[in-house]
Amino acid sequence: MSRILIQNATIIPMTSKEDIFQGHIYIEDGKIVRLYNKREREEVSFPLEMTDLEIIDGQDKVVIPGLVNAHTHAAMTLFRGYADDLPLMEWLNDAIWPAEKKLTDEHVYWGTMLAIAEMLKGGITVFADMYFFMDQVAKAVSDSGIRGHLSRGMIGFGPTSEKALVESEEFYRKWHEGADGRIRVWLGPHAPYTCPPDYLQKVMALADRLGTGLHIHLAETKKEVEDIQKEHGLRPIELMNKIGLFERPVLAAHCVHLTEEEENILVEKKVGIAHNPESNMKLASGIAPIESLRQKKAIVGLGTDGAASNNNLDLIEEMRQATFLQKVNLLDPTALPAYDTLAMATIGGAKALGWDHEIGTLEVGKKADLAVIDMKQPHLYPVHDPVAHLVYSAKGSDVHTVIVDGKVLVRAGKLTTMNEEQIMTEAQKAAVVLTSKEG
Repeated sequence: MSRILIQNATIIPMTSKEDIFQGHIYIEDGKIVRLYNKREREEVSFPLEMTDLEIIDGQDKVVIPGLVNAHTHAAMTLFRGYADDLPLMEWLNDAIWPAEKKLTDEHVYWGTMLAIAEMLKGGITVFADMYFFMDQVAKAVSDSGIRGHLSRGMIGFGPTSEKALVESEEFYRKWHEGADGRIRVWLGPHAPYTCPPDYLQKVMALADRLGTGLHIHLAETKKEVEDIQKEHGLRPIELMNKIGLFERPVLAAHCVHLTEEEENILVEKKVGIAHNPESNMKLASGIAPIESLRQKKAIVGLGTDGAASNNNLDLIEEMRQATFLQKVNLLDPTALPAYDTLAMATIGGAKALGWDHEIGTLEVGKKADLAVIDMKQPHLYPVHDPVAHLVYSAKGSDVHTVIVDGKVLVRAGKLTTMNEEQIMTEAQKAAVVLTSKEG
């Protein structure tokens, strides 16, 4: 039985703004067993025979729920810094997709391990991934100890479209609830411009048969919206609503170009939205109407997208960019305040992934997924408001300890389950092969 006590910390449970307190968290067998304030801790004694109790000093530290990366392509760390400064479709057609044709399962494993190493060190405890060779992604999740919400990417035309359906079902049956329950599997139709309606009907039928959800890119660029409208007479969200896509759990990445009516559809259908501000800025895709969606109580999480279009997986940095982008776009300094931004990166993401009954807040009975941030840094002093500091001043490198499923995966900034040097070496080898002009 593993036991952890984090003591004398500032605890931000993300249940409400008023619930922040100074105190302690006791973890046992992967779950949060008790939250104590300082006075209560003095009244609780632990038996001396609890030799397996790990005590983490929370002095000058803040504890938050583990960050939720609501949309990424983990193995695309292998393309970090490759083919930058290009529009989305040119970037995909001329650089990324040709390179991806060379991918092997080993490449994807090491690229995913590199992403997981970066994410864990930045306080991310779960990520929603859509890619290929997903058995290797699942293996990386299993080996590392992180939590994964995984989808096999599906393209709805060409010779492999039917194969993608078969492989997606096989992947679901092999890995859903795998790695001691740390893996969830949804289906991953890429986007409306790569998956026509008749193919999406097949995907929806499979999802319903398996009892799972869908992870899809929607309304990312103006060109996508224009092309879909020209072909189908409807905008992407309208088209997806018409064909019934939203009648099951859906995680929709981007949702940048929305009309008021489309925003209302997403809210009414309880679609989980993954907002990726840095990727949207880098690819000049646009600015998603997040403040408007927030006001309407939409389900919005925060994602990094892949490292090739960001170019890092730092969700703390992503929080700052998300709120600044809304403020400057609306010329309103009150837009997307700090607490709501942190909520997007935690409980909002958990809701978008359909996992909020187990993760996303620090509550008794929930999974012990959390991050401990060291606030004793020049750029984080003086401390007036820890939430504001996390959103406006902190960096991923300020993360001290990360716990997933009750296991310490990062201790004092160091990975405990992964060989960082080996991962970087293998990822570099893979990147050289993939981006070589030969072959």
